[in-house]
Amino acid sequence: MINKAIAEIRKRGEFKARIALVLGSGLGNFVDTLSQTTRIPFSEITGFPISTVEGHSGEIVHGYLNGIPLLVNSGRVHFYEGYSIDEVVYPIQILNALGAETIILTNAAGSIREDFPPGDLMLITKLFNQTGRSVYGDDPEPITIFNPDSLEKVNLAAKEAGIQLKTGSYAGLNGPSYETPAEIRFLRLKKADAVGMSTVHESMAAYKMGMDVLGISCLTNFAAGILDQPLNHKEVMETGLRVRDDFAKLLAQTIKSIA
Repeated sequence: MINKAIAEIRKRGEFKARIALVLGSGLGNFVDTLSQTTRIPFSEITGFPISTVEGHSGEIVHGYLNGIPLLVNSGRVHFYEGYSIDEVVYPIQILNALGAETIILTNAAGSIREDFPPGDLMLITKLFNQTGRSVYGDDPEPITIFNPDSLEKVNLAAKEAGIQLKTGSYAGLNGPSYETPAEIRFLRLKKADAVGMSTVHESMAAYKMGMDVLGISCLTNFAAGILDQPLNHKEVMETGLRVRDDFAKLLAQTIKSIA
């Protein structure tokens, strides 16, 4: 099925690059900064799962950032949409088959730390798999698959772009409901700094395929129980829009440093 999908994609354009990105909720506007773009809706690619979540446009994009070719999945799917783990990681397999050697996974996440307020960007250094599912059997905990040299490049890119970048660990849950205060207390004990509903399995799949993996969270809200107010997806989208310029600057500088 992958070979058929690759053949379909290649009929539509070059679609080859060493660097790939996956853009999470409210972060898809980054593709608008690219030039010479070719876009294919996920629905037109064999086997590709279709995103049903607001803020995920659902297309694969090939384009150039300052002359650097990129592959971008604008949007992703999640378990809570009814997809299997194989379907969740299939888009990562496609990016790898198209030539991607480095992948930057982005997401919108809830902050578990009061000193990591909404609007901050966080470089992921460790992962906690709280989904009860695994791509390749039991995951070690925490998952430490990130190359220290690559992490340092992102930190230096943030400094060059004038952006304050936090670093921390990300816990992936199933969703679709937001986490409970009790879950957040548990994750605090595990030393998790942010929580979301994606990224963990994509990261593991990419790592097992030999890709260099990077993860960046846009902290869009405080997690449940941190503040005395309900959580909602509107806040996630609004914060994503508010920080999109800084996010785009960070990605651009990071891509330049690893190209």
